[in-house]
Amino acid sequence: MNQYSEMIVVTGAAGFIGSALVGFLNSKGYHNLILVDDFTDAEKAPNLQGKKYLEAINREHFFSWLEQHNPHIDFVFHLGARTDTTEFNYAVHQHLNVDYSKQIWNYCTVQNIPLVYASSAATYGDGSLGYSDVHERIHQLKPLNPYGVSKNEFDKWVLHENAHPPFWAGLKFFNVYGPNEYHKARMASVILHAYHQIQETGKMKLFRSHRSDFKDGQQLRDFVYVKDVLRVCYWLMQQRPASAIYNLGTGKARSFLDLTNATFAAMHRRPEIEFIDMPEDIRDSYQYYTEADMRKLHAAGYDQAFYSLEEGVADYVRHYLMSHAYL
Repeated sequence: MNQYSEMIVVTGAAGFIGSALVGFLNSKGYHNLILVDDFTDAEKAPNLQGKKYLEAINREHFFSWLEQHNPHIDFVFHLGARTDTTEFNYAVHQHLNVDYSKQIWNYCTVQNIPLVYASSAATYGDGSLGYSDVHERIHQLKPLNPYGVSKNEFDKWVLHENAHPPFWAGLKFFNVYGPNEYHKARMASVILHAYHQIQETGKMKLFRSHRSDFKDGQQLRDFVYVKDVLRVCYWLMQQRPASAIYNLGTGKARSFLDLTNATFAAMHRRPEIEFIDMPEDIRDSYQYYTEADMRKLHAAGYDQAFYSLEEGVADYVRHYLMSHAYL
């Protein structure tokens, strides 16, 4: 690609991963970017400060803008979604995560535009069916919340479609953390919450386990640093391997205790951890273990090493959280 002429759309561009991707694309020489989001949230504004792009378009006006301008678009990253797992009004998820995504897919199909879209590890539910991204299993999954349901509904719809973009990839993001998530409040990563708690109180509170087969603090997640997510997105745009739904984690589950200890270490503090009861509104839908099966992405040719939890947390804390810097 000629970075200086290619036009790329990024939806969810004001959000965590979307804004980080805009910065990453800028660093690679791509400035002809069309950003799509709800830009009314002032807390997200710093995510895009200093970044280069052509247009910023409200997501509800995007399709009429396309109809009016008929631009030549070379690639679409569809990262926009309602990601709040505590939003139980499914109509919100249906509109933003299913219907809107279908419109993006159909536009890319008709216009012959390659597409990468965000799915989620929330589609795997309690993990009883494992964490393999083989397509045959997607129709069997039972997500635990409306957000996960909406993401899985779109994945299922995609796999039923006969017409599709020239290249497409759905990415099941596992627990992504890193710069540009400052605005996410309760939905921000545990690292961000840990950093602020340790700064303010000198200690970190973790949820007790409410299952006998997991000790307190030993709940496991596949924590993936946002910089690795950006590298995979860029690699997919450049290489365009077989179109498929791919897991995107590190492939190695780590405990919340590991994560908290890594945060204390990055801050040069001695660990002090307190266990508290998990809120009842998330207790029934809480995942105790996630680990991405990464064999499909590796088999497709992706061979870059992922940040370890300790490496990612140290980079995030020391180069971003301590100075409130953005990516």
